[in-house]
Amino acid sequence: MTRRKKTRSLADKVTIRTGRRKDYKKWRHENPDEVTSSRRFTQKKRQQRKLQAARKLARQEDGQSIDIHPDQPENKDD
Repeated sequence: MTRRKKTRSLADKVTIRTGRRKDYKKWRHENPDEVTSSRRFTQKKRQQRKLQAARKLARQEDGQSIDIHPDQPENKDD
């Protein structure tokens, strides 16, 4: 008895409601309006974006300010 070859590809292993994965990909391509992300996924991504924005804001507030255009420019004498 020979062993089955291990494969990294899940394409041949995955079966979905409509049958094979290729059938599902075709159906999804033909019906883009019926395909939506799950509520759990969208909530997770929304939360991640909120955290990312909060971290960015905190970094901006913690950073030192740089005067790019100072009010009184320094005059250097040669």
